[in-house]
Amino acid sequence: MIMPRGSDQLLLPVNPFFIGLTLLMAMAVNLLPFGRNPALPDLLALVLVFWNVHQPRRVGVGLAFLFGLLIDVHEGALLGQHALAYTMLSYGAISIHRRLLWFGLAEQMLQVAPLFFAAHGVSLAVRMLAGGMFPGWLLLLAPLFETLLWPVVALALLAPQRRAPDPDQNRPL
Repeated sequence: MIMPRGSDQLLLPVNPFFIGLTLLMAMAVNLLPFGRNPALPDLLALVLVFWNVHQPRRVGVGLAFLFGLLIDVHEGALLGQHALAYTMLSYGAISIHRRLLWFGLAEQMLQVAPLFFAAHGVSLAVRMLAGGMFPGWLLLLAPLFETLLWPVVALALLAPQRRAPDPDQNRPL
């Protein structure tokens, strides 16, 4: 079996309960009242992209749309603003997921950075077209922080799937 260069070992199958738990925890962090700081990274978008890349059949565009609507309702934003951004983000992540897994974490950061910038750009464009105010240039820091958090999230969410080293040399897996 040919393994991608980015992975050094086989991973155990992911538990669907773990996927749901991480998405709900990321949503809960987004719901915390941090104020209206445009430089805060969107943790839900980051976790959605991670699971879109690693489990595209379980976490898809429909789930991203649902989470986007929930964030829209929570923030009192134009209904569909985050839903459109999350949907486009998920579509982009699913479309590059096979290629992305062949890279290491540093190269993956360069591949997902345009996705995060595009998602924030779509959200900003919808807000501005609806007559909203420009949140300021600090908005450019949010996708940058999301990109820098990619290796941390990847290592944390892949940790339960890592196999324990097996001392038995006769077993192939």
